[in-house]
Amino acid sequence: MLELILCSLLTILPDYLYRRYVQGKRLGKEITLYSVWFELRWGITACLMLTVGLITVIFYNHPSTNNVTVFFRTVPILPETNGRVAETYVGVSGEIKQGAPIFRLDSTKQEAAVETARRKIAEVDAKQVVARAGILEAEGKIQEAKGAYQQAVDELETKQELYRRSPGNVAFRDIEKLQVTLQGRQGAIDAAVATKQAAEAQISTLFPAEKARAEGELAQAEVELAKTVVRAGVDGRVEQFTLRVGDVVNPLMRPAGVLIPAGAGRGRLQAGFGQVEAPVMQVGMAAEVTCASKPWTIVPMVVTGVQDFIATGQVRSGEQLLDPQQVTRPGTILVYLEPLYDGGLDGVTPGSSCIANAYTSNHELLASNEVGAIQRVALHAVDAVALVHAMILRIQALLLPIRTLVLGGH
Repeated sequence: MLELILCSLLTILPDYLYRRYVQGKRLGKEITLYSVWFELRWGITACLMLTVGLITVIFYNHPSTNNVTVFFRTVPILPETNGRVAETYVGVSGEIKQGAPIFRLDSTKQEAAVETARRKIAEVDAKQVVARAGILEAEGKIQEAKGAYQQAVDELETKQELYRRSPGNVAFRDIEKLQVTLQGRQGAIDAAVATKQAAEAQISTLFPAEKARAEGELAQAEVELAKTVVRAGVDGRVEQFTLRVGDVVNPLMRPAGVLIPAGAGRGRLQAGFGQVEAPVMQVGMAAEVTCASKPWTIVPMVVTGVQDFIATGQVRSGEQLLDPQQVTRPGTILVYLEPLYDGGLDGVTPGSSCIANAYTSNHELLASNEVGAIQRVALHAVDAVALVHAMILRIQALLLPIRTLVLGGH
């Protein structure tokens, strides 16, 4: 409507003034409802053509969109294991700090596993004490076996010396028995030494390995026990936390609630512009937005990012071939907008719907003196019509609460 009024000021109004005051025709006499089209046909046609051209220039070079949302990230509150809720630490909604507990699952099984692992460590320590006592016992047996061995050696040497001097005084069979006895005493020494070495090996190798394994099982059990307490990973706010004592939580099927990180959705907006406007969308463009959650306010913005992909064209591998006809709606160009000044989005609720205008600026190109006269006039005209779009945005900001609250029936 605003474009039509502006174009009529250049076409229909001069035509009417000429016929009214130059030709002397009177409104309601010579200029009637039936003669308007015939008398002003050139002005009406030119007005419509200029209106279409002006709207095209404005909306192409200064894009506008209603698809603007303050997206914000959410973190689902989920345990790492299944279980029944034993205790909750927060209400339905509230602020929470990083590391603070949210709820606790029943930990009877995990506590039993921790206690079992601790008892295994104590058992290994007891085995080490017994093994040290076994070493002392083996040392005593070694001394005893060495004494018996030395006694057998002395007795054998005595019998052999007597037999050498007088073979008739000592039976050769007795010497053989002493030799066998000596071998048995040596075996007893070897057995006692082996027993001591086995005990020492247990203390130095086996028991430390068993203790390390038991300590690992204890650490694992303590980790599983810690998993029963679900804590906040970041500072933020818990919302819609309806979990209560006795509920069963499954990390694959039932989240316990939502954690919204602090500052989420406070720094920038995401806008979807039409695909035809992709050539003019550039980083650094000036923009303006008005949001439903902050009525009657225009927030200066700047384009900080333009996504070079359209979401509707993404392909996910599956068992069926892709048919482009299945894409029912054309996608939009995702553009990131940030406030030009600090605190520009204060008061804008995350998730709010907004209206955005982006403005093409040819100032640098005009200042470079690298364009001709005709192109310079055209670029000046393009920059000038941005004022019309800015006026439209302000009219929308003015009418948005009225259209929502009064005309919308709310």
